[in-house]
Amino acid sequence: MANTPQSKKRARQLERRTEVNKARRSRLRTFLRKVEEAIASGDQAKATEALRAAQPELDRGVTKGVLHKNTVARKKSRLASRIKALSA
Repeated sequence: MANTPQSKKRARQLERRTEVNKARRSRLRTFLRKVEEAIASGDQAKATEALRAAQPELDRGVTKGVLHKNTVARKKSRLASRIKALSA
């Protein structure tokens, strides 16, 4: 348990950051789920729109420190290639 005033403050800050990060991560997952559902339905236009909406959110997750930039780059690339494969 935190004993010094500084460590108590850091513990309070950590709780707040954890809540914010949890909300951001949940929001990201929602956008990714919408893309996944659109891909599963086989509708390329709908999937493209969902990915276009998800990309800025993923990038925002990088700048806010929720996800690593390479992780987001990999996710965007894989989703784009799966959407592209729908037309074939």
